[in-house]
Formats: sequence, C-alpha cells, structure tokens
Amino acid sequence: MEFSSFLDYLQLEKKYSQKTIIAYKNDLKSFQNFNHNKFDQKNIKGVNYSQIRSWIVSLVADKISNTSINRKISSLNSYYKFLLKTGDIKINPLNEHKALKTKSTIQLPFSETEISNVLNPLNFDKSFEGHRDFLILELLYTTGIRRQELIDLKIQNIDYSNKRIKVLGKRNKERYIPLISSTIESIDKYLKYRDELKNIKSNDKLFLTSKGKSIYDNLVYRITKKYFAGFSTKSKKSPHILRHSFATHLLNNGADLNSVKDLLGHTSLAATQVYTNRSIEEIKKVFKKTHPRNKG
Repeated sequence: MEFSSFLDYLQLEKKYSQKTIIAYKNDLKSFQNFNHNKFDQKNIKGVNYSQIRSWIVSLVADKISNTSINRKISSLNSYYKFLLKTGDIKINPLNEHKALKTKSTIQLPFSETEISNVLNPLNFDKSFEGHRDFLILELLYTTGIRRQELIDLKIQNIDYSNKRIKVLGKRNKERYIPLISSTIESIDKYLKYRDELKNIKSNDKLFLTSKGKSIYDNLVYRITKKYFAGFSTKSKKSPHILRHSFATHLLNNGADLNSVKDLLGHTSLAATQVYTNRSIEEIKKVFKKTHPRNKG
C-alpha cells in the first residue's frame, strides 16, 4: 500500500491516535482517487502543484468549507514532507502553497452561572443515564479533559487516595488531574448504577451506554447540547466549550498560565493562550476597577 510507511510513521514516531491516522489516510485516498480519475495517475508521489490546485478547485465547487480543505491539504503536505525526509521525492509540490482564508470565529465559553444552572441535580433523572450524563458534564468542566480522553477513561484511572484521575492524552501522553470532592461523590453515585447494568461489554471503561458498551463521540456531543440548550444562548454547545470554560474560569480566577497548560495537556503555551481572551464584560469590569482615570 502506497501510504503504509507514512501511516506507520504517524503511529510509531509521531504517536498520533488511530482516529487522527484514519483522517490522514482518508485525505490521501481522496486526493489519490481524484488524481487517478482526472489525470489517469494513481501514484501521487510525482504530482505537481497544478494537479493539487485542480483538486482544491473541485473541493470548493463541491462546497467543502475552506477549513476542511486546509485540513486536507495539511495532510497532503505532511505526506510530502515525509517523502522528502525519506528521499522519495526531491521537491515538495506544496512548497509555495498558501492556505485558503477562513473566517475566525470566536467561541465564547459558558459563563459560571450557565454551568451552575446546568449542573443542578434536579435537571437529571435519578437513573443510570441521569447519573452518567451529570458526571460526564461535571468531569468535562471540573477537569477540562478532551472528549476522546473522557471516552477512554477507565475505572482504574481513578486514584481515590490522591483524589486525581490519570488521563491518556494526545500522542499517548499521560497526565494527572486533581478531582474535587463533589466530582468524587458523583463518580461514586454513578458507579452504583453502573454496577447494576446487565451484559456489560466494556468492563474496564468508566462510561458506558445503557447497553453496556463504551460511550462514543456523538453521544457525548448530544448530551452536552441537550442539557445546555435550556440554559445557554451560546451558538456552540459542545464538549470543547466546556474545556474552554474550564480554562477560562481558572485563568479569570487567577490561575497561573503554565499550570493551566499542564492541566489541559498542551505542549506549548501558545495553545493555552487562546483561553486568555476574556469576555468583553470581564474586561470592562477590570477596566472600571483598575484604570487610574476612572477613580473618584
């Protein structure tokens, strides 16, 4: 297979997740199919930029968003950089390529009030699913973990004696995140209901469906959207916004940027600094309190 060495490299050296590797593979296959149909050339190692440009034009014509196109081209670029490194090609056909312009959308975090309103036990059924949904939202907010990290959590990852959880992040990097007392109580309540499930198929996983299988991406998204729908007017209601809220609220309350970086599992401060953008109201409050011209 043409891409097997590259995909092995992503897995073994870059330590990318299986989900990410599949996305790379799909992008490469998509271009390969286009190139074969349009230029009767199945091997994409020797393509020139005009062929790639034709693919971009066809993607735009198919109303694929600029963000998605940029991601596909980024996959292709990584592949050609790998081929340069291995000596399979001498020039990267994407050397001079400039990414398509995208709209920068500001994703606002949930307010502390919105989260407090949602995480009211009265909003959740006294059932397995009710306790599970509550814990999913509480964990996302009180730990800032990613959706996939939540899905991958195992019961053995809960360290009761040190009040923390072990999380396996991107590129299989482990980190420990403290658990607050209320979250530990929620875990205990949920586990009682989980233990009563019949036909458990994913014994080690913390979060299960009512059929005993591991939860999945779309379910976590639906749960977040369902409970926040009645309490937030934010256009985006996703697990990532809870992660955003976790970071923003910690920073707003005086947490150190480096500490938040470590909790989020970021490798660089640049990624964490996205969350330092306070809301306009927050900035106004600080300005009124601290600006010397606003005294008296």
